[in-house]
Amino acid sequence: MEKLNDDHTHGMMMHNSSDDGMTLMNHRKMMMHMTFFWGSNTQILFSGWPGTRTGMYVLALIAVFMLAFMVEGISHSRLTKSGSIHHVTAGLVQTLLHALRVGLAYLVMLAIMSFNGGVFLAAVAGHSLGFFLFGSRVFNKNPTTVPAAKTSDLNPMSC
Repeated sequence: MEKLNDDHTHGMMMHNSSDDGMTLMNHRKMMMHMTFFWGSNTQILFSGWPGTRTGMYVLALIAVFMLAFMVEGISHSRLTKSGSIHHVTAGLVQTLLHALRVGLAYLVMLAIMSFNGGVFLAAVAGHSLGFFLFGSRVFNKNPTTVPAAKTSDLNPMSC
């Protein structure tokens, strides 16, 4: 049989010189969904988590919900609204908030890439509730604010 590097033989068809046939080399059993599926037996963000336990799956859904909720909260924060903050300090705070927001948004994206329907719904629900509480006009104390006025420290995220 032709020798290939073990790191690259997972799931590869290799030529077997002894019988001129094809042999499936499968060193590790790994399954990745490429379509949405429903069920609590999934893997989200970390190897083996949440596993097969329903309670851990519910905890994972809550974690994804909270991550998405925090992305919206950070996106609409006004920590530097005071005019007395030095511009360098304000810039550092904005940079820290941006890095935190992007990091959390990427974690939500990676969780959604599990293709689990429950995880997708938890992420959408977290973003929706976060926007409702932090970004919508429902809780705006000054409803006559001009739409072009700056409403947060950070620029809107764009995909």
